[in-house]
Amino acid sequence: MEPAQPHSFSRQVSLCMAMQSIIHCGPISRASISKQTGLSKQTVSELVRILEEEGWVRETGRTSGHVGRTATNYELVTDSAFMAAVDLGGTKVRVAIVDLAGSVIAETVASTHPDGGRSVARQIGELVGLAVAEGQVDRNKVRQTVVGCPGVPDQVTGAVRYAPNIAGIDGFDFRAAVAEATGTQVVLENDVNLAVLGEQWLGAGQGIDHLAFIALGTGIGAGLIVNGALLRGASGAAGELGYLPFGADPFEAESLRVGAFERVTATHGIRSAYEAATGKVLDVPSIFSAVSEGDAAAQAVLDGVARQMARAVATLGAVIAPEMVILGGSIGARPEIIAATKSELERCFPFSIHVVPSALGDHAALSGAVAIGLTELHTALFAQSAPGAVVT
Repeated sequence: MEPAQPHSFSRQVSLCMAMQSIIHCGPISRASISKQTGLSKQTVSELVRILEEEGWVRETGRTSGHVGRTATNYELVTDSAFMAAVDLGGTKVRVAIVDLAGSVIAETVASTHPDGGRSVARQIGELVGLAVAEGQVDRNKVRQTVVGCPGVPDQVTGAVRYAPNIAGIDGFDFRAAVAEATGTQVVLENDVNLAVLGEQWLGAGQGIDHLAFIALGTGIGAGLIVNGALLRGASGAAGELGYLPFGADPFEAESLRVGAFERVTATHGIRSAYEAATGKVLDVPSIFSAVSEGDAAAQAVLDGVARQMARAVATLGAVIAPEMVILGGSIGARPEIIAATKSELERCFPFSIHVVPSALGDHAALSGAVAIGLTELHTALFAQSAPGAVVT
C-alpha cells in the first residue's frame, strides 16, 4: 500500500492537516475535522475518502449530532504501517516493532555481534525479521527504522564516528547497510539523544525544557535538551561526555580514541581501577557485589566513579544549567551511584540540580526512537510533498 498522491501541493498540505486531526483526535467526524483545520466540509469529505480508499483510516461507528442528526466517525488504521526502533549498544541490540499509534507489537534483544561493522548492520536486519515474525506483522508494512547508536552519526556519509565500543561502524555507510538489511528508510541518532527524548516524552523528564540524560555503562554520554529542543551542536557531538578533558590525561593518544573521562569512569575504567588496587580481575557487577560484602577497595573504586560523575553533572550545570539530570545505563542507574553522585555534587557545585534515576530504564532510547520514528513515518506517508511539514 502506497500513500495517497493528491495532484497539487495545496491538496497535499490539506491531506496532512486532515490526517493530523485524525491521528490526534480520532475517532473524529468530518465536521469536526473541518472545524479544526478550517477546510471546507466538501474538501474534508474528499480527503477522508482518499485516506479511506488507501487504507489509512476507517469508519468507527456513528455519533449523535445536533437535533438528532448522526455523524460518521473516522480513526487511524494503526496497523497500516509500522516502524522498527533499534537501541544499538556495545553489548546488546534491542529491537521493537511499533505501529502508527506508538504501540509496541513485538520486541527482541541479542548480544551485539562481536565483529562490529557490516555484521552489526546485518544483525539489525535479522533482529527486525525476528520481531516481525513474533508480532505476526507484514514485513512490507515496516517502512521506517530508527537506530540509536553510541557515538556521532554522520548525516552526510552515514558512518558513525567516535563509537569505540562497536568496531568498524566509522569506516563505511552504516546507514545504507542497515537500510539494505531492513528494506526500510533509516534514521541514525545518538542513543543518549534518543534516551533524553524518551524520558521527556514518557519518563522522568516529562514537561521539562532544560534536561540532561547521562548514560553510564560500557561508555558514557549525555543527551541534552535546552529550551525544549534537542542540542546536537555544530558537529553533532554535543553531549559526548567521554571526551571531557579530565579523569585520565586528555593529552595521551588513548584519550583521543576513547576519551579521558570515559577511560576512568565507564566499564573498562572501573575494572582497571579495581585490578590496580587488588590484583584481582572482576567484572563490574561483581565489584558492586564486593562492596555489599565490605570490600574496601571496591568501595573506593565506586566512590571514585561517583566523584567523577559529580564533576560531569557540575560541568553540565555550569554550561547549560539543566533543571534535571537523569542518570541511566547499566552503571549510572544503580542506586548506589546515584546516591553517591548526589552527595558528591553538593560538595563541588553550589547550584541546585535535581538528579534522578531513569524512569524508562532499558527502554529510554527505544522510547525516543519511537518518538522520532513516528514523526518521520507520518511525515513520509502523509506530508512528503510539503517541505518542512511535520506530523507530531
